[in-house]
Amino acid sequence: MTGASSGLGAETARHLSTQGAEIVLGARRLDRLEQLAEEISLEPAAVVRTDVTDREQVKELVQRAVDLHGRVDVMLNNAGLMPLSPLEMERFDEWEQAIDVNIKGVLWGIAAALPHFKAQSSGHFINVSSVAGHVINPGGAVYSATKYAVRAISEGLRQEVKPYNIRTTVISPGAVATELPASVKAEGVADGIADFYRDTAIPADSFARCVAFAMSQPQEVDINEILFRPTRQER
Repeated sequence: MTGASSGLGAETARHLSTQGAEIVLGARRLDRLEQLAEEISLEPAAVVRTDVTDREQVKELVQRAVDLHGRVDVMLNNAGLMPLSPLEMERFDEWEQAIDVNIKGVLWGIAAALPHFKAQSSGHFINVSSVAGHVINPGGAVYSATKYAVRAISEGLRQEVKPYNIRTTVISPGAVATELPASVKAEGVADGIADFYRDTAIPADSFARCVAFAMSQPQEVDINEILFRPTRQER
C-alpha cells in the first residue's frame, strides 16, 4: 500500500495485520514506516521508501511484495494530499503537486500491479477518492478534480480488466481524522478546515473497516464503490 506512514494507510495496516494479511508498506517517511512495521511485527524488508510521484519507486514497492510473498493480491493506492484554496489565489505549485500525487500516483500504482494481476488472473485495486470526488465546494476545485479523476480512472480500469478476473474498488471518505488537513496551507482556509475536522472527523479505523470489507468478499463479488461520511457531515 502507498501512503502507509500515517492516517488511513497506517490504520489500515494495523487493522489488516490483525486479520493475518501479509503487508508491504510504502511512503516517503521511512522512519514512520519502520516504527509501524515494528508495531505490527513486519519484517524490515516489508518497508519500502516510496514517493508516488516516482513511477520506478512505486514499481519497486509492488516488486518487493512479489519478492517477499511470491505474489501481490491487493494494491491500495492511498497516498494523497488536499490543497484547498480559491483558484484566484493561483497556488500553482500546489496544483501541480496535487496532480502528481493524487492522479499520477494512482496511475503508477495501477501500472505497477497490473502485470502481476494479469499473470495471476486475480487481483484487487483499491483506489482512494473522497467525498470531494462527488461534491464540489468553493476552494476545492483542484482537489475535487483530482478525486473525480480517481473515480474516472477506476471505472475505466474496472471495465478493462474484466477478462483478467481483477476487482476494482473506489473508497470515498468524508472527514476522517488524519494528517490530511495539515496539507491545507492557504491563508484563510487552513484554520477553517482544521476546525471542521476537529468538530466533525471520525477515526481512521472507519476507513480500514471499509478496506477489509471490500477485500473479504468472495472472488465473484466486486465492490466497486464505497462512499461514507461522519453521520454529522452534511456535504
